[in-house]
Amino acid sequence: MGSLGAILRHPDDFYPLLKLKMAVRRAEKQIPPEPHWGFCYTMLHKVSRSFALVIQQLGTELRNAVCIFYLVLRALDTVEDDTSIATDVKVPILIDFHRHIYDRDWHFSCGTKEYKVLMDQFHHVSTAFLELGKNYQEAIEDITKRMGAGMAKFICKEVETVDDYDEYCHYVAGLVGLGLSKLFHASGSEDLAPDHLSNSMGLFLQKINIIRDYLEDINEIPKSRMFWPRQIWSKYVNKLEDLKYEENSDKAVQCLNDMVTNGLMHVEDCLKYMSNLRDLAIFRFCAIPQIMAIGTYALCYNNIEVFRGVVKMRRGLTAKLIDRTKTMSDVYGAFYDFSCMLKSKIDKNDPNATRTLTRVEAIQKTCRESGLLSNRKSYILKSESGYNSTTIIVLIIAVAIIFSYLSANREKN
Repeated sequence: MGSLGAILRHPDDFYPLLKLKMAVRRAEKQIPPEPHWGFCYTMLHKVSRSFALVIQQLGTELRNAVCIFYLVLRALDTVEDDTSIATDVKVPILIDFHRHIYDRDWHFSCGTKEYKVLMDQFHHVSTAFLELGKNYQEAIEDITKRMGAGMAKFICKEVETVDDYDEYCHYVAGLVGLGLSKLFHASGSEDLAPDHLSNSMGLFLQKINIIRDYLEDINEIPKSRMFWPRQIWSKYVNKLEDLKYEENSDKAVQCLNDMVTNGLMHVEDCLKYMSNLRDLAIFRFCAIPQIMAIGTYALCYNNIEVFRGVVKMRRGLTAKLIDRTKTMSDVYGAFYDFSCMLKSKIDKNDPNATRTLTRVEAIQKTCRESGLLSNRKSYILKSESGYNSTTIIVLIIAVAIIFSYLSANREKN
C-alpha cells in the first residue's frame, strides 16, 4: 500500500491508497468461476495489476474483450521480448500469431515467470477468445496480425531514424490504440475515433516506457534490446550503451531530454481523443494511463536516475490519480500541472531547451484554452508540508489498524 515513510511524508496519500487497496481486493474477488475465464483474469492481475484494476469498471462484454485483447498482445510481446529465441523460429510465430488465437490447443513455451505460465497455458486464452462476439474477434485478429508483422519486421531491422522509431512504436502500441478504439466502437458505446488520434494515444504511452526502461533493456541478457533511435542518441555518444556510464552523465541527460521532447509531440492528439469520449468508464480507462504517462515524462525529464535504476511515480500519487480522474477538467488539470513541473526543470543550457519549452508551452496553451482548468483542484504541485505531530500519530494508528484488518482477512481467506 506504500511505505509508511512515504505516507508520513505525504499524509493525504493515505485515503486514496486505502481505496486503491480495497479496489484491488474487490477486483480479485470478481474473477469468473469458469476455468478459462478464471485463468485469464488471474493472469491479467499477475502481468498488470494496475491495468486489471482499471478495466474492472468496464461493462462485462467490453471488459472481457479488452482482457483477451490485452493477453493476446501480451503473449505476442512475450515472444518478441524473448531474446533467447532464434530469429528463424521467432519470425514465423509472430507472423502467424493471429491464426494461433483460433486454435484451442496451441501454446509455445517462452518467457519467464508469469509470462511463461501465460504462454504454456495459452489454450485458456484461445478458448475465451472464441466465446467473444464476432465483431470483437475480428478487431482483435486484425490488430494481432498487423502487430505481429510489424514486430517481425523490426526483429531484422534496427531503429535508426526517428521515422523508424515512430513506425516501431506504431506496431507495438499505436495499433493497441487503434484496436481499443475498434472495441469501444464494437460495444456501441463510442464513435470510431480517427486512426491518427488512436495511434498517438499508443505512441505517447510507449515512448515513455521506452525512455524509462533504458537500463533494463540495454542490460537484457543474452542480448541488449535497443529502441532509442540512432538519429537521436548518436548526437551524444558513439554507442547507445555508453549512456549508462557515469563519465557520460551530462550527455546522457541531454539525450534523455531530447527523447522526452520527442514524446511530448503526441499530447495534443491524446487530449483531443479523450475529450471526444462519451462513456465515463471508457473515459477513465483511457485517461488514467495517459495522466500517469505525462507524470512519468515529468519525472524522467533531466533525471540521471533513468540511467541508474527505475524512475516511477510514487504509489500514493498514483492512487490519487486513479481516485480523482473523473472528468476532462481533471485530465487538463493534471496535464497542466505536470507540464509545469517539467517546465521548472528545463535547463537553459540544454541543447534542446528551446524545443522542449515550445512543446510544454503548447501543451499548457491547449489546457488553458479548454476553459476547464478552474473546475478542478490541483493535488499534484501543492505543498504537502505543515502536518503536525498529532496528524502523524493518527496516521500511524490508522495504518496499524488497516494492516491488522487486512492481515486478519487474509488469514480467513
